Amino acid sequence: MNFLSHYYFEKQESDCHLIIGVVLPDFIKNAHKDWNLNPQKEAHLFIDQPGEASILKGWERHLEVDRLFHCSDFFITQTAILKQLLLPAMHTGPVKPFFLAHVGLELVLDHLLTTRGMVNINRFYEHLRKANTSCLESFLVKAGITDLDLFYNFLDGFISSRYLLSYQKIENISYALNRICMRLWNDPFTDAQINQLTDCLIVYRNSIEPEYMSIFREIEKKL
Repeated sequence: MNFLSHYYFEKQESDCHLIIGVVLPDFIKNAHKDWNLNPQKEAHLFIDQPGEASILKGWERHLEVDRLFHCSDFFITQTAILKQLLLPAMHTGPVKPFFLAHVGLELVLDHLLTTRGMVNINRFYEHLRKANTSCLESFLVKAGITDLDLFYNFLDGFISSRYLLSYQKIENISYALNRICMRLWNDPFTDAQINQLTDCLIVYRNSIEPEYMSIFREIEKKL
């Protein structure tokens, strides 16, 4: 799941450190795609500091939500449906169809959460701002981050840009997909293909909207 879908499960939470922990695994991968951290395997390093323990709790919630999501019938079924819709826009280029459907599904879920008022994006950003403390820095060092400047360049830019507000427009989901693919492939899509992606995503968004909350209800029952 993507940032806002993870936040959905914690939207009533007041602990900013837990909330940044919920999205921290993805933040770290966005800051540097080769960073692989497993702080949950070294829990003893964090339990004596309440803020760090909250970040770890959020981290573990992220892992569990992703596990439940990727094992669900919803994920399997919906990625297959979206893949078929996207194939006409992918007749050329290097992007793998399953990868695009996987990420596309997650971004469409974020889009629906925002447009249907299921999450408050500004509140999410405020939690992130408050959590940007020495406690977070200590957690990152203990978890194995050696280049704090690189991570904080990403985090500060993410907070200041308020990029997730753009998810309210479906055409920006196509733009986000293209940007994500650019991390893996050179020139993943032409402008014409991006426009085709938008058309496909509109069709898919309209088809999934009546039932998209079912996956959130399913995961909530299992957390």
